[in-house]
Amino acid sequence: RLNDEGCRVALLDINAEKVKASAAELKDCCGFRCDVSSAADIARAVREAAEWLGGIDIVVNDAGILHNSSIPDTTEKEWDTVMAVNLKSVFFVTQQALPYLKESRYPRVINISSLAGRMGGFETGLAYSASKGGIIALTMGLARQLSPFRINVNAVCPGTTETPITRAFTPEAMARLMTRIPLGRLGQPEDMAAAVAFLASDDAAFITG
Repeated sequence: RLNDEGCRVALLDINAEKVKASAAELKDCCGFRCDVSSAADIARAVREAAEWLGGIDIVVNDAGILHNSSIPDTTEKEWDTVMAVNLKSVFFVTQQALPYLKESRYPRVINISSLAGRMGGFETGLAYSASKGGIIALTMGLARQLSPFRINVNAVCPGTTETPITRAFTPEAMARLMTRIPLGRLGQPEDMAAAVAFLASDDAAFITG
């Protein structure tokens, strides 16, 4: 969506082949391999992306994984991996992009949280819910601390959205989730992209946190 709006886009993903293939489907776009659970890898990838872009105006933190393990079945490895990918990445990507954002005329940081981060989730594991709640706290803290640099920081908190993650849910879990959605349908990626595009636009200039 941002590409369609005229943005040059750098994509970061742990899968080098897939991120380059995704970039090839867009115009004026480049893909970079990045393990967002590693602060060192983030530093390298953000630097490479900024060099290719010629700066950074908009950061969208949307890396996310999910485990549906119950409380008794959640392992330390699952917890740490979810926190590293979903939450740690938001802070360190923003940190590494900060020097470039400070030089931008219209700097934006847009984080993808979740409804689960606001109310604990229905079918999601608590590691996922906690990581998404952490994103909300980070968003408010970053918005406050980066406001002197005119950097707007916001979060989108999607409800249940049709993605590869939700397609892995059991039919029974999906049926339960559908009963809790007021509009009676799953969200679509385009719904979330529209919210991100708005928050990146001049129309959202007075919205932060």
